[in-house]
Amino acid sequence: MSEDPAEFQATVRHRRRISNVWIIPIVAFLLAGWLIWKNYSDKGPLVSVKFETADGIKAGETEVRCRSVRIGVVEKVSLADDIGSVTVDLRIAPTAEDLLRSNSRLWVVRPRVTASDISGLGTLITGAYIELEPGSDKKPASHFIGLEEPPVTSANVPGLRLTLIADDAGSLGTGAPIYYRGFEVGKVERRTLDIEARRIRYEVFIKDEYADLVNSGTRFWNTSGIDVSAGADGFKFRTPSFQAMVVGGASFAVPKGVVSGEPAEDGSVFTLYEDESAARDASFDVDRKALLFFDHSVRGLNRGAPVEFRGIPIGRVVDVTFKYSPPGDSRVPVLIEFDTNTLRRATEDESDGTLLLSEAVRKGLRAKLGTGSLLTGAMFVDIDFVPDAFPATLGKLGEFDVIPTESSGIAQLEAKINALLAKLQALPLDDTLAKFGNAADETAKTVADARDTMGSIESALDEMTKLLGSDETQNVTKELNATLAELRTSVESLGPAGAMQGDLRRTLDELRSALRSFDSLSRSLDEKPNSLLFGRDSSGNPTPKARR
Repeated sequence: MSEDPAEFQATVRHRRRISNVWIIPIVAFLLAGWLIWKNYSDKGPLVSVKFETADGIKAGETEVRCRSVRIGVVEKVSLADDIGSVTVDLRIAPTAEDLLRSNSRLWVVRPRVTASDISGLGTLITGAYIELEPGSDKKPASHFIGLEEPPVTSANVPGLRLTLIADDAGSLGTGAPIYYRGFEVGKVERRTLDIEARRIRYEVFIKDEYADLVNSGTRFWNTSGIDVSAGADGFKFRTPSFQAMVVGGASFAVPKGVVSGEPAEDGSVFTLYEDESAARDASFDVDRKALLFFDHSVRGLNRGAPVEFRGIPIGRVVDVTFKYSPPGDSRVPVLIEFDTNTLRRATEDESDGTLLLSEAVRKGLRAKLGTGSLLTGAMFVDIDFVPDAFPATLGKLGEFDVIPTESSGIAQLEAKINALLAKLQALPLDDTLAKFGNAADETAKTVADARDTMGSIESALDEMTKLLGSDETQNVTKELNATLAELRTSVESLGPAGAMQGDLRRTLDELRSALRSFDSLSRSLDEKPNSLLFGRDSSGNPTPKARR
């Protein structure tokens, strides 16, 4: 079998080959690309933060830290478009990109010295840095508003965060303690001014273990500084802790008679009262306002003065002004607000609103002013049932009820004093004073005469003194003593042991014998008167003679 040579003919093809020279540029290009990607990926995201000032911040030097761990650096510092702040661009490490959340907080850590705290002293050596506190929201963000003051507590610390609203900031500032019965349970984290509401807002943090102490019935009040007040209850003097006097402070509690209610939640808003008394007064469940008209002075009655029913506070004075007076009425109007539940329980009347007040006024409910303190002169409104009250009905002026009033005891006493002064003024005081003047002249003359008499008496006393001191007067005394001695001797001779005593006894015996003889003679004459002439007969019974 013969083979065809064409079957074994080779085919030649020409292939284009790349030169080895191109290997080096290609590798260089790939390496450059990798380096660019590596550099970009290592830089991490760029975020911007606005601060009021760039004090202590330097581009390329100031670090960004989270819990003292470096996570970035300041890349650029520039003025904001509004020229009222600065924009700081931060380059964050890729590993920390997850920390850039919508509610993350950033602030500059620098040396700070306040009345309540000293912080950032370490930056005197290392320099200032920006601290980042990651928020709880997982939503990413790239633009932030920096804090000018570091937060008092970290957002990751468990606890209760509340908002307090006050009319006046006073001395309560950031970092001020929050007390419960004198024990510190939290702090004020931030203080801002709400321009629209024209009120002060406080961001408050309560520690987690004390969060259950705050509920819907809780009242907050300012305890900053020394509280000295004078009102219807007299003088009050309160001194908080030394820390509260220096940096301020606030306290909270549930007032007596107030239901605690549901536990407070994060973001709850409470009113911050100026003192404990205002917080306690705010616990009234006021449901009605009324006007009182007084026809005498209300000096000493101020806004916030208590309204009492038989000594129990049921409300407060809202305003004392003539803007509520009808035209031509010169009485002083007083606007009050009170809790009608107290009246309802006292009168056992289940009626509501106007019917309750109308029936109470018909039964003698009246309002009058009382003196709360004689030292301060503060007044309060006393509402009570008055026995034998003049007939009256509940009035109405605009949207307010008008409760009848009566003169207070002070006003009645003042009226009596004025009447007494009028009577004294009507007395003829000029004539009386003239008579008193004449009597005074006569008294002066009498006094002059008495003085002359006293002079004469003094002269007589001098003469008597001289007489008693003379030698003759002294001799008279000696003679009187001798006479008394002789008289004593004479008296002793008359005594039982004296010589004259025996003579007197014998004389008395003889006198008795003579009297007996005279008695016998008188009987004889009585029996026989002529016995003096004829003698007396002998008796028929002669006395026998004795034998010899």
